[in-house]
Amino acid sequence: MKHLFLQLKFPELTAFTFPYPNILSNMNTRFTARLLPAMMVAVLLLHLPTLAQPASKSKPNIIVFLVDDMGWQDTSVPFWDKPTDFNRRYHTPNMERLAREGMKFTNAYAMPVCTPTRVSLITGVNAARTRVTHWTSPDKNKNTDYADPTLNAVDWNINGFSPDAGVEHTFHATALPEVLRGNGYYTVHSGKAHFGSAGTPGSNPLNTGFDINIAGSSIGHPASYSGKANYDNPTNGKPNRNAVPGLEAYHGTDTFLSDAITTEALKAIEKPISEKQPFFLYLAHYAVHIPLTADPRFLNKYLQAGLDSTEAKYAALVEGMDKSLGDVLKYLDDKKIADNTVVLFMSDNGGLSTTPARGGKAWTNNLPLKAGKGSVYEGGIREPMLVKWPGVVKAGTVAGQYVIVDDFFPTILEIAGVKNARTVQKVDGKSFVPILKNPAFKDDQRGLVWHHPNRWIAAEGPNIHYASAFRQGDWKLIYDYRQAKLELYNLRSDIGEEHDLAATNPSKVKELATLLSKQLRAWDAQWPTFKSTGKPVPFPDELADQ
Repeated sequence: MKHLFLQLKFPELTAFTFPYPNILSNMNTRFTARLLPAMMVAVLLLHLPTLAQPASKSKPNIIVFLVDDMGWQDTSVPFWDKPTDFNRRYHTPNMERLAREGMKFTNAYAMPVCTPTRVSLITGVNAARTRVTHWTSPDKNKNTDYADPTLNAVDWNINGFSPDAGVEHTFHATALPEVLRGNGYYTVHSGKAHFGSAGTPGSNPLNTGFDINIAGSSIGHPASYSGKANYDNPTNGKPNRNAVPGLEAYHGTDTFLSDAITTEALKAIEKPISEKQPFFLYLAHYAVHIPLTADPRFLNKYLQAGLDSTEAKYAALVEGMDKSLGDVLKYLDDKKIADNTVVLFMSDNGGLSTTPARGGKAWTNNLPLKAGKGSVYEGGIREPMLVKWPGVVKAGTVAGQYVIVDDFFPTILEIAGVKNARTVQKVDGKSFVPILKNPAFKDDQRGLVWHHPNRWIAAEGPNIHYASAFRQGDWKLIYDYRQAKLELYNLRSDIGEEHDLAATNPSKVKELATLLSKQLRAWDAQWPTFKSTGKPVPFPDELADQ
């Protein structure tokens, strides 16, 4: 009975109770009664350090809240040094809350299009090295590049990421959820995956280290946001190639897609919460990608505000996404786990700014930033990023240090307390935990690289095709392959990249071109060839020396 009492009173010591209970039973009863209290005290003292570990030492839960195609200005949270008309247009109260309770990053970057960003996030490797430099098709072995009259397409990894070696046209790596799962985390994927093409291992999040997959597949956008339309899954016959899978419980209902994946995600983390296991939730919205479909709960307010129907739909889609964020934050509060949960908010590329998909004048939807999705100008790569980490991140802080999506991998591992993780790949990203602990952190020597040797769409636009870029400090170099042109901007004084300083600062152009070229050579980055000569596009430093 005494042995049983010890186990029930101190379940943490079950494995450490007196190992020879038979000896006790063979002892004189009176002697045993005198000896047991002393033995219990000895055992308790022996294991006091184990019992004394505070709850704060437990691994934090981690949520990555990733939005699709959301621009830097598509929020009521100002990420510039002053509010803009776009900040006044959109209503994102839950992003505002996250900014108040956490840290706002004003210089956060992703890749110009979606799959490269997603692969870099889960591998920590820059797109130039992964060779997943463009968005992947739902169809295996299909190159999504549009034909270009000047350049031949590169032989990039058109099938995306693969957790398995030897899969053609893929980048093989150890994925972030796999590492976290191996270190005690329960891992949940909900929403858009788009890591790899259909028929490859990377297309299924369950192959990449997730315990649960909700609605994730090879598709890059939904055919429908409507539950009444079954998210474009037919009741019989072959589904649309962009139909959202796995949400049959919501078919025929008025549940908007953003709500469905949020509700299912929160259901999925009930298990680890009840079992007191840390969880990693990757909640990746299909919103706000086309087809622009208004979340009906929010449309009228934007129509009444005078927006055209296209922009009103877009704004409603944004607010529906923000409602999802609010649902997540409320859930954490209700479950009393908010204080031990880290929330990282990010977008996968700049806001769409082509017409007629968006309203207004083309390439103006991200002002003051230039251009939009697909471009290496700021409008295509600078993202709204927020991080809440109770007890570490001081509420309401702002970080000006530039970071890039490659950094999420090492950062999340550091947050999770994972040290010396074994990965197939060499990680390019740098942990931004030092920034989370000190918003004044500054490193002007770090160089960021974007490499997009692809043609995104049939139409032309500001550096949306065949371009690379490099940022160091306030300076940014852009290389337009087809024009054989190097552009130079100072982002501190010219965030809109309106004034090309290359002609008046040739030494800075050469310096940055040398750094960019050195990095691209080290990563064995690919270059297209000229159709006229068959020769490869020169490296930036070769152009700078001319």
